[in-house]
Amino acid sequence: MAELLMTLVQGMGRQAALDLWKTTGIALVALRLNAMRSFLTMLGIIIGIASVIVMVSVSSGSKSEIERAIDQLGSNMLNIRPGTSTTGGRHGGAGSAAPFTEKDIKRLREKFVFLDGISGSVSSSAAVVYGNRNWTTGVIGIHTDYINVRQWVIEQGRNFSDREIRSGGKVALVGQAIIENLFDGSSPIGERIRIKNVPFTVIGVLQEKGESSFGRSRDDVIFIPISTARMRVSGRSTRSNPDMVGNIYLTVDPALDIDNAEQELVEFMRELRKLSPGAQDDFSVRNYSEFIRARNETSATLGLLLAATAAIALVVGGIGIMNIMLVSVTERTREIGLRLALGARRKDILMQFLVEAVTLCLIGSFFGVVIGLGAGEMINRFSEISVLLNVPIIFIAIGSAAFVGIFFGYYPARKASVMNPIDALRYE
Repeated sequence: MAELLMTLVQGMGRQAALDLWKTTGIALVALRLNAMRSFLTMLGIIIGIASVIVMVSVSSGSKSEIERAIDQLGSNMLNIRPGTSTTGGRHGGAGSAAPFTEKDIKRLREKFVFLDGISGSVSSSAAVVYGNRNWTTGVIGIHTDYINVRQWVIEQGRNFSDREIRSGGKVALVGQAIIENLFDGSSPIGERIRIKNVPFTVIGVLQEKGESSFGRSRDDVIFIPISTARMRVSGRSTRSNPDMVGNIYLTVDPALDIDNAEQELVEFMRELRKLSPGAQDDFSVRNYSEFIRARNETSATLGLLLAATAAIALVVGGIGIMNIMLVSVTERTREIGLRLALGARRKDILMQFLVEAVTLCLIGSFFGVVIGLGAGEMINRFSEISVLLNVPIIFIAIGSAAFVGIFFGYYPARKASVMNPIDALRYE
């Protein structure tokens, strides 16, 4: 008995597949007979699917860029900068307040056990000479922890030692842009360069970081010990304050809440700076996790807007299909009546027009996918917008097109299936 039922089900499955195949053939013939009208109807689906591909790819590319920025910045990093100053009623600009010193970094290390690393930085621009070549670049004085705090990677060589930081060692770490412009791409380890006529030995090569979100190369940089930068390379302000550390960068234990750590740092910095209650901070603490959250929220909003735009384009295409299918049903009323009179079942008529609508959408989705992928590649190649093309979105787009065909094709198909054969045959 079970074998008989299985055989019957298999036979029904084969028959259904055969009927579907025949119905698809009829739909293709109907679409070919009205080729121009079919193409214009598909145009809405083509534009909708292409929009889905491009907009989701742009959204994915934006999200990927944000994730890359998060990896480079670090969500547990804080940056402390001198703020504005007020002297005799005169207000200075940002950075005009008293600078931080080595004593401040020492006190921060002693106070907070949750710090993973802390470093000051003193930045300047200088001409660098190697042999008969020269290149003007950014020169940054740092502590040993700076490399880990700012998530740099030393590709070759080594980091500064604590002894070199204390004694003002004439050693340097160079970025990839320096290697290309001064060393023709060859390894500079052990080579001597001159920064403001001061000889430095290259002891390390930094891994490529690429451009920042502002379009500036992060690889066009040289790191030297902060004590050397103050005494040998930077301007007069650092020589007059031999303990100045410029900005302070620090990382917090990832297990701790970054916002609470920020609040504790602000309170302690007010004590260090001897600020009275109610006085305005003469420093600022930047929480990069807030920046990252804001970027994520912006990306999510952009993704929703793009998805909504693509959905509207698909709905407009679906309405166009419904309109054309209703016209087609009206034009083929006598054909429908004849088929019903000859014994066609109502579900056969329903399936015929439903398959025709779905076929129209699937053909349109194919061209939409091709155009969308091509447009995404062109945007990626000829603009600064990051586009990330992925395979799942193609199947999602095709599935969306099939759904649109079923949803907007059902009403015309049902209207055709419930016709009275006599009235349909009499239709003029």
